[in-house]
Amino acid sequence: MPDTLKHGASAPEHAEFEAMLGPAVPRDPTRQIFVNRNLNMARIETIGFDMDYTLAPYHQHAMDALSIQMTVRKLIENKGYPAEVHEARLDHAFIIRGLAVDKETGNIFKLDSRRHVGRCYHGYEAVSADRRRELYAAAPINISSKRFAWVDTLFSLPEATLLAGIIQHWEGSGRALPWSYQQLFDDIRESIDEAHRDNSLKAVITAHLPTYIDRDPDLAAALHKLRSAGKRLFLLTNSEWYYTDAVMRYLLEGALPFYKSWRNYFDVVIVSGRKPAFFTESAPFLELDSSGQVLGEATSLERGKIYQGGNVRDLERMAQITGEHTLYVGDHIYGDILRSKKHSVWRTALIVQEMEETLRLTQSHHDALRRIEMLEEMAIRLDHDINYHLTLLKSLGRMSEIPGGLRGPESRVIESTRERAKAELDVKRDLLRRTVAELEELEGQTDARFNPYWGRLFREGNERSVFGGQVSDYADVYTSRVSNFLGYSPVQYFRSPRDVMPHERGF
Repeated sequence: MPDTLKHGASAPEHAEFEAMLGPAVPRDPTRQIFVNRNLNMARIETIGFDMDYTLAPYHQHAMDALSIQMTVRKLIENKGYPAEVHEARLDHAFIIRGLAVDKETGNIFKLDSRRHVGRCYHGYEAVSADRRRELYAAAPINISSKRFAWVDTLFSLPEATLLAGIIQHWEGSGRALPWSYQQLFDDIRESIDEAHRDNSLKAVITAHLPTYIDRDPDLAAALHKLRSAGKRLFLLTNSEWYYTDAVMRYLLEGALPFYKSWRNYFDVVIVSGRKPAFFTESAPFLELDSSGQVLGEATSLERGKIYQGGNVRDLERMAQITGEHTLYVGDHIYGDILRSKKHSVWRTALIVQEMEETLRLTQSHHDALRRIEMLEEMAIRLDHDINYHLTLLKSLGRMSEIPGGLRGPESRVIESTRERAKAELDVKRDLLRRTVAELEELEGQTDARFNPYWGRLFREGNERSVFGGQVSDYADVYTSRVSNFLGYSPVQYFRSPRDVMPHERGF
């Protein structure tokens, strides 16, 4: 080894060495890919993509407004709801991904990763801590229970937004809700599902694609870069062929001159995939013609053709895909990521569209977030110090109670030590009180800047939120959009930070 590296390089050499080891990732944090588990892209031979909210980012406010408009119309026309539901004030910032709806009480709450209820609202009114404990403190919440509805996709935001707004409209004016909370939620969900099923929602979107879909200018280049590195790409979406074709044309047609059609980017195109059933059941693949008509059951999967349905085992067999060498990119924590992880050995990349705003806010409030961390550490140390002084005072008290008592210098030493310990205990308690007060105030202010109701997407208090925990548990990597892969080598080794337990920190 050269002496300059053994004993310290000269300034220019040191600067050059630092530059060589400097970050090779996009400087814009909103374009970074974050790693939970090591992912060696050199070993990935095949990459699959979902479409909605993955290849196709949506303009969320426009989508929510359209979904709510159509849902309200169906509630009135098909369910007999009064026209007054049009008057409900809806706050589109109220609902975020990762919340749960209690269909029994109408409450909406946020869980930490241990599934304990944190913040909780009824309509737009916060539920008191006492009421929260009464309802939910007995056991961790089972979000798979029929009592609860899990807001796990951006498509599900409008139904929770509408539920909260209608509850607030009626009960906020002192009137009883005309329906049970269960009926109201079920009617909203049925109406919004019908808007998806009867294609009335998609008809509006396809007629006004720029209003509802964000055409990412880097998407085509990112897909081309992966293909140029020898990766095979496939599309696996739950959307029907006509809608998939319209959206993908808008996203990719004409983006690069050497791709005549968007279908040329993909080796296999699968529509109406029925995820998560795609990973758990055994439906056959059906071949479609260019108009979406079924030609028959497919016995092979060929480039340039369109397929419907299918299942993961036949996909691997017919397309000669090896599970551990396959990466699937999607936005649905359950349908795309969790099920593909549990029923195959595919690697997973989660698209979290909200990441861009989350990262911008994290960067702009960096100092406050660092101060919060420091105050939390200070509170822990002060708790230890207070417990030490309490133990010391108890020990000194027992010494002073020895039968016959202590005399002379020993008693004076014990008494003076007790006085000092009491004084220090009072100081520590006062400092802890002020530390906790500042911590709670600063955390409340900072969380409100992320979302005035729910705070940070990935956290609940000092724990991960249940959504943050699921991202950590099931997504090998996660990022804000597919085109972020453009900033990395197709053979990038994504290395996760070392996972340490609390007792390993600080060493």
